[in-house]
Amino acid sequence: MYSVSTGCSNLYGQVVNDLSKDEICRLVDKLKANLLRKLHIYSIKKMKNLITTSLAGLVTLFSCGQPSSSVENKTETIKKVMETNKMTSHSVPSGKTDTATFANGCFWCTEAIFEQLDGVISATSGYTGGHVENPTYKAVCTGETGHAECLQIVYKPSRISFDELLEVFWQTHDPTTLNRQGADVGTQYRSGIFYHSQEQKEKAEKYKAELDKSGAFDRPIVTEITPFTKFYPAEDYHQQYFENNENSNPYCKIVIRPKLDKFMKVFKDKLKH
Repeated sequence: MYSVSTGCSNLYGQVVNDLSKDEICRLVDKLKANLLRKLHIYSIKKMKNLITTSLAGLVTLFSCGQPSSSVENKTETIKKVMETNKMTSHSVPSGKTDTATFANGCFWCTEAIFEQLDGVISATSGYTGGHVENPTYKAVCTGETGHAECLQIVYKPSRISFDELLEVFWQTHDPTTLNRQGADVGTQYRSGIFYHSQEQKEKAEKYKAELDKSGAFDRPIVTEITPFTKFYPAEDYHQQYFENNENSNPYCKIVIRPKLDKFMKVFKDKLKH
């Protein structure tokens, strides 16, 4: 059986003696992908703990992300496109709520982001878009249920608009990778907007088209825009995952915390106080 400790020891030896930074980055990505292919043997929860523990040292020493200038340019382009093409929203009473359903990668990360927004009442992790009733996490992870990991967001339109939720959606994941977000691979990690009304559909399609034209992303957006059917809440241990596990699961500190910090910097004027 593959020994993580031995593998990491050998990996560090190569890093010190032979590899350039670019080669280190490729090696890290290869190791992550190799571990993720073993998801049929281990639960996702255990596997993410394994990945983050074995790669913690490398992630701390080296960053394989985009240059900060590239990220900042994309952020500003998306913001400009959303502001320039802002669509009229129907007026709603101050006490009325609405629902948005987004799939944009692992819900451990996305839930931690959306529940920070002022006007968001709840962000529930779950599954949608598939053909299996009452799916389990284990079943969804096989990629055979048709479901995507998603968030069911209940919000007050008088405090935060669907347009603003869409901007957060576009800014906090890569909508150009088909059935993949980073090292998470499979149809359950696809990018999707499951609209609850004609207005949501029109806005999602409009902004998607304008973002494609703007060149905000290097590749075409592959986000699916389909009508909402049914939402299945994920198991209890997935809910408020970051809040409940930040100090116990290295994945929260290494992966979720940096994403959350970046989001809070960009959307500081839209956060709960």
